[in-house]
Amino acid sequence: MTVHQLSKQDARRLAVRAQLLTSERPADLFDVVGGLNVIQLDQTAYVAPNADLVAWSRLGSSYDAAELADALASQHLLEFRGFVRLPETLALFRAEMAAWPGEGELVEWQEYIRDWVQANEGCRLDILERLRQDGPLVMRELPDSCVRPWKSSGWTNNRNVSRLLDFMIERGEVAIAGREGRDRLWDLASRVYPDDPIVPLAKAVRIRDEQRLRSMGILRVKGPAGPGEPHDAGEAGERAVVEGVRGEWRVDAELLGQPFEGRTAILSPLDRLVYDRKRLTEIFEFDYQLEMYKPVAKRKWGYFALPILHNDRLVGKVDAMSDRKAGIFRVDAIHEDEPFSKGLTAAVDREIRDLASWLHLHLVR
Repeated sequence: MTVHQLSKQDARRLAVRAQLLTSERPADLFDVVGGLNVIQLDQTAYVAPNADLVAWSRLGSSYDAAELADALASQHLLEFRGFVRLPETLALFRAEMAAWPGEGELVEWQEYIRDWVQANEGCRLDILERLRQDGPLVMRELPDSCVRPWKSSGWTNNRNVSRLLDFMIERGEVAIAGREGRDRLWDLASRVYPDDPIVPLAKAVRIRDEQRLRSMGILRVKGPAGPGEPHDAGEAGERAVVEGVRGEWRVDAELLGQPFEGRTAILSPLDRLVYDRKRLTEIFEFDYQLEMYKPVAKRKWGYFALPILHNDRLVGKVDAMSDRKAGIFRVDAIHEDEPFSKGLTAAVDREIRDLASWLHLHLVR
C-alpha cells in the first residue's frame, strides 16, 4: 500500500485547502458547512460567536450572521452534539442512537447512565408527551419529574432535565429545533431530522471518518478525544508520513498535488484548523493556547487571541475584543511570531478593518 511522503509544508497546505482557507472562497454558508463538515457552536462572543467567526473567515463581509440563525430556525441546517451540520448527515448517527448507550459489553460509566435514565423513565415519558403536545419548547418549560437526581461533582449536579435531554438526543428521541435567543428549542426528533434510511453502524462510522478527513485534509489514525467530534481519521484515506514528525497520518489523496494559492485570514480560537493543539504544534509549529481561563497576569496573547493565517503558515495572534455597548472593536495588540513584512502587515490590517466593518463596530487600536 502506498505511503505518501509529505513535507510539513505539504501537510499544512492539505489542511488549509481542506478547511476552505485558500484564495478561492466558497460561494455561501451551505458550501462552508458542507466543506467543513461541522462548525462548532459556542456562544462566547468576546469578538463574535465561533460559528459566525468561522463563516466570516471563509466568506468575508458578504456573510450575514442572520443567515446561520435563519438556517437553524428553518432546519436547513441542524445543531447536533454542539456543531452545525447538514441535515442529511444525521442519518449517519441513527444506528448509533438505536444502539445507545453502546454496543457489546458496557463500561461502568455507560451502565451508570443507562440505569439513571431507566430510573427516570417517568420523566422521560413526561418530556416526550409535553413536546408532542406543545413543542418546540425551551428547557425551562419541560417537566422535571425525575425520582433520582443527577449526581455530579461538577456544574451538572442536580441538572436533571438538562442531562436527561442530552441522553435523549443520543437516543434519537429529541432534537434541537432552533433557538429562542440563547436558549435551545427542543422538539421530537421525528419532527426535526430528515426521514432518511438508517445507515448501518460500521458503514456510518466509516463514512463519518471519511467526511472528517476530507474536511481536515490530514489527521492522525488515532487522536485525542474531543467532545462531539473526534480528532482522528480512523482507517479513512491513505497512509502518510510527515517529514520531521513521528508517527503515521492519514490523508485525503484527492487533495494531494493540487495547486495552492493562499491568503491572509484571521481565525477563531475554536476554528477546526487550530483546535487540535497537538496537530497545530507538529505540522504548523505554532505555539498557541486559549487563555480565557488563565489569570490576566499569566496571559501571553490575550483573553481570546485570534490566530493569524498567512498562506500556509500561522504567523501571529490578534488580541482584540468587541465592545458593543461602546460600539467599538478594540485591538489591544498584534503578536508577531516573527517580524511581519510590510506586505503581511498591510494584509493583516485589511483583515482587521474588514472584521470591524463586518461587526458594524468602529475600529480602535
